Amino acid sequence: MKTSWRSASLVAAAAAVLALTTACGQESGTPSAGSQNVGATAAAGDYGSSGYGGSSTGTGTGTGTGTGNGYGADGQQAAGSSKSAGQLAVSANAELGKVLTDSAGMTLYRFDQDTAEPPKSNCDGDCAKTWPPVPADDATAGAGIDKALLGEVTRSDGTKQLTINGWPAYRYAKDTKAGQTNGQGVGGKWYALAPDGKKASLTSLPGLSVKKTTELGNIVVDKNGMTVYRFLKDKAWPKSVSACTGACLEKWPAVAPVKANDTKGVEKKGLMGFTRPDGVKQMTVDCWPIYTFSGDKVPGDINGQGVGGTWYAVAPDGKPVGAPAK
Repeated sequence: MKTSWRSASLVAAAAAVLALTTACGQESGTPSAGSQNVGATAAAGDYGSSGYGGSSTGTGTGTGTGTGNGYGADGQQAAGSSKSAGQLAVSANAELGKVLTDSAGMTLYRFDQDTAEPPKSNCDGDCAKTWPPVPADDATAGAGIDKALLGEVTRSDGTKQLTINGWPAYRYAKDTKAGQTNGQGVGGKWYALAPDGKKASLTSLPGLSVKKTTELGNIVVDKNGMTVYRFLKDKAWPKSVSACTGACLEKWPAVAPVKANDTKGVEKKGLMGFTRPDGVKQMTVDCWPIYTFSGDKVPGDINGQGVGGTWYAVAPDGKPVGAPAK
């Protein structure tokens, strides 16, 4: 059943991209053969600060300080952070709803750069010091947790890490007491785990949606509620060019592709994903590449608005909000 579902999804996705590509092509003409977007690979070790969380010399979290390794805690681990999980429990959080914890009440997290199918952890080295992997050895399911969702993945060092519905589980070094969720949203990539392995949240946002702000009016936000931006130096399909490369791409991470039916309030025209020459997959709105900003720490931040006179939040129709008229 799973194989047939994937095949059907791939066929549907291909058809959607073809249709959207045609729409973009009708708007701007027929794309030339072999036309590509210029891009750059995000810096290695981008676990929170090199991408969504700020520069490598900046603070690692919005709730605590830390410099040097860029992850927010300088490799310091909370007491007992390497201990076994024991019986997992479900904790009620006023802001996040149901949150998964270990037997000591410490919040468990998941990392957007990991994969659940197949399970794979991409947090090693300094990252694993700040986000200690949860051992899989004695983890059991407590009340409200489906034991069938518990699994394990073999890490690069040979140790076994607990997975929840395929997602590798971690603790956070800046959580020093039971019930704390200081790791929530760090770098736009770390989120508390819900009992079903999804991101803990009282409200589930689509891949792209529209948020009304007092400063800018209606703007597009990503699945984490983070403001989405356009770069005026880019070009739209069919001669689509991302002028944000290298260090720029570290400060302005590309928004990953989402399906058109996983959007709300965003105009459907020109919604498509593409693969940059560096291999990074990026989403477009009205055929324009879109990004988030590393200087935005929490949903609702619009710190990227007007930066350099070239970066602007995106309106539901894909236009840059507040950009100077040409």
